[in-house]
Amino acid sequence: MNEKRVLVTGSCGLIGSEVCHHFHEAGYSVTGLDNNQRAVFFGPEGDTSWSLERLRKLPRYEHHAIDIRDRDGIIRLMETARPAVIVHTAAQPSHDRAAQIAFDDFDTNAVGTLNILEAARRWTPESPFIHMSTNKVYGDGPNALAMTEKETRWDFTDAEYQRGIAETFSIDQSLHSVFGASKVAADIMVQEYGRYFGMPTCALRGGCLTGPNHAGVELHGFLSYLVRCNLIGKEYKVFGYKGKQVRDNIHSEDVVRFMLAFAEKPRCGEVYNLGGGFDNSCSILEAFAMVAEITGREQIWTYVDTSRVGDHICYYSNLTKMKAHYPEWGITRSLQQTLAEIVASWPSRLSVAQ
Repeated sequence: MNEKRVLVTGSCGLIGSEVCHHFHEAGYSVTGLDNNQRAVFFGPEGDTSWSLERLRKLPRYEHHAIDIRDRDGIIRLMETARPAVIVHTAAQPSHDRAAQIAFDDFDTNAVGTLNILEAARRWTPESPFIHMSTNKVYGDGPNALAMTEKETRWDFTDAEYQRGIAETFSIDQSLHSVFGASKVAADIMVQEYGRYFGMPTCALRGGCLTGPNHAGVELHGFLSYLVRCNLIGKEYKVFGYKGKQVRDNIHSEDVVRFMLAFAEKPRCGEVYNLGGGFDNSCSILEAFAMVAEITGREQIWTYVDTSRVGDHICYYSNLTKMKAHYPEWGITRSLQQTLAEIVASWPSRLSVAQ
């Protein structure tokens, strides 16, 4: 076994590519797995070929265009690579798109995760297995909490939730969306392989993961897509809740820093709510104002008085558990810094994005 090899699924996506670069800098050889399925899910705007070109410049990067639904291909690759760490970020990531492609969504998110897990159990069960889950596993449960409507955002009324949603929050008896349900299946299976087989696994229930390398589209990639619309004068549609719905945002580099911390000190069958927390939260209306201040351009937007199915009115992550288990980890990028980086990144890609 190569003691310093990481296998990264979805290696050309936002988090996957960040994982590749960050672990490479930490001395790992990188086996990347990505067949650009994002372009199939979202069309040309979702194409990540540009990201693969960046990865190919890494001296110790090796690429495999294998679909995670290809069970035999995944098992053969795991047998050959025998990675010391596995980071599984490949997914059908759109809350909205999932309902239109239910089989593809479940086969990618749930069955694809099982393929990776079982291949790991057969060939490298001692290697830390890090799964990129989602806060959508909580469904619309957070919407049942008491909310206070403020001038530009909704917020939790109860002091118990002032630091956000913790990992103990129930995932049952709620509307998840088709996407949320497929991710629940994957999330639970990752935990089960940790608890049942004693494998060092964790599911990271991400909020809005973002950064300058995000290829945001309307159905996925909130801040990246919002910035792109602002820069090219494209109309941004706000779906419900008066544009006051709140999300916490975390820079992709802070996400990967936590993954590296877990890889170095793994635990079995853990879950963590991974987001920017209250300090890096914003509503859509607040994001419009923050981006306009950076670019000098007012946001063009329209309002649709119908919210997305299972969407959260207010959600930000309680980071208490993460910080207790990994006290050396913390948020290093403010929301303002992250937005500035996203704004700076788009001009070089606008010819492709348009």
